[in-house]
Amino acid sequence: MMKVFKNYFSFRADLGEVFRLNCLRIFFLAILLTPGACAEKLVDVNVTIVDQKTALENQILGSYEELGNDVLLLASVRSVDEDGKLKPSTRIPKGKLNALRAMQRQEFNRDDIQEFKKNHVVGEGNDGLLKFFETERTKTDARFKEFATAIVAEENEDRMVILKRIVATNENFSDGDLPKVQKISASLNRDNAKPGEKIQQEDGQWTTR
Repeated sequence: MMKVFKNYFSFRADLGEVFRLNCLRIFFLAILLTPGACAEKLVDVNVTIVDQKTALENQILGSYEELGNDVLLLASVRSVDEDGKLKPSTRIPKGKLNALRAMQRQEFNRDDIQEFKKNHVVGEGNDGLLKFFETERTKTDARFKEFATAIVAEENEDRMVILKRIVATNENFSDGDLPKVQKISASLNRDNAKPGEKIQQEDGQWTTR
């Protein structure tokens, strides 16, 4: 239980960092823009694109935060009443329950994922999913490689469950918007990556943060 709260508040802190980066991005864009008729038109286009992207990012972050709150609520609900009798379980829609379970498993796997990133076993792909990389250890330790690929598969499955839930419950998204939501999620993951971690740019090139 303590691990869930610890990781959740760490996640909330990461969200705050992403918001800060988005604000700085817009601020520096405004400074660099020069006056003039042509420049003003370019300013309008660029600011509009940034604003739209930031708005979509904030919607996704808001959905993540809402699910995170639901996970905490689900974990803290008492299963017995004052008389010691079992309380009837709260009925949760299947789609939402699947997303909550996915987020719970993400919390359970978080430390392993972070260790994989640190050792360049995985990187953040431009589709919002983790990508596996061969290392000296994975080449010589078959059990470790099997473990790492299994955890990565679980993480990617959980990410897709959550992203599909976000698309399904957000009025601004349609079923065909999933790839766009994945790209936005990938952008957030790049912004939130720690120094030394592998990240894939939109053009497909892999770099180190």
